[in-house]
Amino acid sequence: MGAAAPAGAPIESPTIGEAWLQVAARILREGEPEHYDGLPILELAHVTLVVAEPSADDPLIARYGDPERLRWMRANFAAHDRVEALGGARSYASRLFDYAGSGRDQLAWVIDRLRADPASRSAAITTFEPLTDTTYIPCVSLLDFWVADGAVELVVYAHSIDFGAKGYGNLTELALLQHRVADALERPVGALRFNVKSAHIYDTERAEMTGIVAGQA
Repeated sequence: MGAAAPAGAPIESPTIGEAWLQVAARILREGEPEHYDGLPILELAHVTLVVAEPSADDPLIARYGDPERLRWMRANFAAHDRVEALGGARSYASRLFDYAGSGRDQLAWVIDRLRADPASRSAAITTFEPLTDTTYIPCVSLLDFWVADGAVELVVYAHSIDFGAKGYGNLTELALLQHRVADALERPVGALRFNVKSAHIYDTERAEMTGIVAGQA
């Protein structure tokens, strides 16, 4: 198979729930058959989401999301335990708040940097730990915060996101991190911009997502 179909224009949505379902709809409509870790998927390449008002309290995710998957993602971003479902990889929480086991709190560093210089263009952090990430590579790898028009905006890069089972969980946790930084800086929350190289839905969840998208439409 060749390269995945390009995603086209950025997807702009007021909320993370609407962004999730708009991406899923576009994947179902325009995605190309591919494989990820040997499993069949529908895939779009180079998807960009722009969420104007990111909030973890999202009615669409509360309605259509799987509570157990949301709890799993919450633990990944909140607990420092190794993630058995990912081959014992370090959690996002440990990568963000104890980078490479060094005790470095990256989010605190972002807050301090933007507090000292609100015009900074380099308050960027990573979840990738290249000396130890040899089998599992974190999907979300770059979080870049800046103050735009007085509000805290977050720009994110991911090599791949599953917009069937996990995408809404990723968006929820990213919104929580963005609010955490904005609250610490006493600034409003700006847009969340999410750049995804491979946006996909596994074949095992295609029917479920087709039903959710159709019901929402």
